[in-house]
Amino acid sequence: MTGRDEGEGMNMWNDFHQQITGLGVIPVAVIDDVKQAIPLANALCAGGLPAIEVTFRTDAAADAIREVASSCPDVLVGAGTVLSCGQVDAAVDAGAKFIVSPGFDVEVVRHCVELNVPMVPGTVTPSEILAARNMGITLTKFFPAGQFGGVDAINALAAPFAGHLFMPTGGINARNLVGYLSSPYVSSCGGTWLASKALLKSGRYDQISRLCREAVAIVRATRGGMQ
Repeated sequence: MTGRDEGEGMNMWNDFHQQITGLGVIPVAVIDDVKQAIPLANALCAGGLPAIEVTFRTDAAADAIREVASSCPDVLVGAGTVLSCGQVDAAVDAGAKFIVSPGFDVEVVRHCVELNVPMVPGTVTPSEILAARNMGITLTKFFPAGQFGGVDAINALAAPFAGHLFMPTGGINARNLVGYLSSPYVSSCGGTWLASKALLKSGRYDQISRLCREAVAIVRATRGGMQ
């Protein structure tokens, strides 16, 4: 990115960082049927969390992102579990506003930078964090958070990297959310428990809204209000 494009790209990334930090929790969903997309987006909005990371684990992912992007413009919709540049292209073409990957792949990160689309790659080691920072990435995913030591590991990892923030995902729920949000190194948490496959399959969108409201209350109590 150079000149005006670089400035616009930086603004886009900064806006994204501010949005997810303000929300505190980003719902993460595995959508098997594209018909679930709009009811899910509406349920998330009703619960006070107008954002969704749709994982690229199913064939319905791109179409689900397209449905939300076109019908729910107030919802911050992105793609998760992105493993290749081809998936980046499919997600962006569908309307994804951000990309999340479980690991760090230099080609995928570089491709997102070239497209000016905010990217959150996964990092769980100092070497991976350093590689991300060398590409200008200061917000990374920490996954699976529970298995890799949780918030204690995040706090220890962040110490050598001033200004670095994490988006932990995996093993997080309403019971331990306060611990993660209390860390100065956590921007937001991935909320896989908010829209589980079981809730989506059974059409329990009221329950999804209730879980979101509970998460929003925890964010407010922990951080002193939505930003």
